[in-house]
Amino acid sequence: MRRARLIAVCLAGLSMSPSNATPVEPATVAVTFDTRSVQPRIVQGLADRAAQRAITADDPVRIASISKLVTALGVMRLVDAGVLHLDRDVSAYLGWPFRHPAFPDSPITLRMLLSHQAGLLDGADEYVIPLGETLRDRLSAAHLWDAAQAPGSGGFHYANMNFPVIASVIEAATGKRFDRVMTARVFRPLMLDACFNWSGCSPRAIRRAVVLYRSTGEVARDDLRGRPPACIVVPAADGTCDLSGYRPGANGSLFSPQGGVRISARDLARIGQMLARRGKGFLKPRTFAEMTRNQWAGSGGLDEQGEPGGVFCAYGLGVHRIGTRGAGCSDDLFGDGVTRIGHSGEAYGLRSGLWLDPKSGRGLAFFTAQVPDDAPVGPSGFTRREEDVVSRVRLGGD
Repeated sequence: MRRARLIAVCLAGLSMSPSNATPVEPATVAVTFDTRSVQPRIVQGLADRAAQRAITADDPVRIASISKLVTALGVMRLVDAGVLHLDRDVSAYLGWPFRHPAFPDSPITLRMLLSHQAGLLDGADEYVIPLGETLRDRLSAAHLWDAAQAPGSGGFHYANMNFPVIASVIEAATGKRFDRVMTARVFRPLMLDACFNWSGCSPRAIRRAVVLYRSTGEVARDDLRGRPPACIVVPAADGTCDLSGYRPGANGSLFSPQGGVRISARDLARIGQMLARRGKGFLKPRTFAEMTRNQWAGSGGLDEQGEPGGVFCAYGLGVHRIGTRGAGCSDDLFGDGVTRIGHSGEAYGLRSGLWLDPKSGRGLAFFTAQVPDDAPVGPSGFTRREEDVVSRVRLGGD
């Protein structure tokens, strides 16, 4: 039985090519970093099977929910600039009463949204709002709110839906599209060739795009073939993709603030280096401290639905804290009892992570593709594939 389970775990790391049923090595990249250097440690697989293009540490990938941390960086930059305030009622920015329908007298703030304590829930991909529709109309649906949880009352629900609201606030406060604000406030100052939904990435980055494949081998996302996508948002109901008439603030989900960053592992590590420097030159010390401290901490690990049994034991402002060693928490991906900050990602068969030990200033940025939706989970609470990447890097001398 033990041998059979081991074989099953190993096969979960390979997909079968539909054309010839030959196992294909999943694309995996891992780089370590400290305040001075970035070192690729694992670089394997193909970025594009059709072109037989080998992956590199400089190839951009849809990094999934690490995008939440990036969006939070944009918020904190605007806080430093006095454009946004963490504890102001966001209705004042949006221009309409943004309220939990069961608690209409409770203001909702950016602090609550960034820390998943606003009472919002995720429907079945209902945080993806097409062009031509509005955030206000979408959030009128009562099932997208936890009827038992008042905003800011201590309840934690990890919900993608928080981030379209945050992006709408950014747009309403600046009068500019979210993607353009993030390029100006985050990517350009950090000198990163990165973007949301391919808006603002260089032609070279688009040519080097990592195609995401599902565990069964079919294309999941970003088969660009060297060209930018025909539409960088979810098109309108009639199929059109004309952004010229879009009013900033109406629909912050358009550029996927919850998961749509395209960035290479090397550039992701550069974000980690900024965090290792405690935001020096990018965020004010007080702002960095507020972003990375616990805004919520549970007595046990919660999953994405707020139920027991997940890896969420502590969370800041768009920042996940792991290795907390709290009672009932299984969140120690590195298996060494060290508390780390950063974020994980999961979407379209990809698992990713940006993790930093704030005390040593050393960290790891990685992604691995073609992970099955039902991939086995290890003792850390993360998938065994993620545990394998971390252990390989550590065995390599990190």
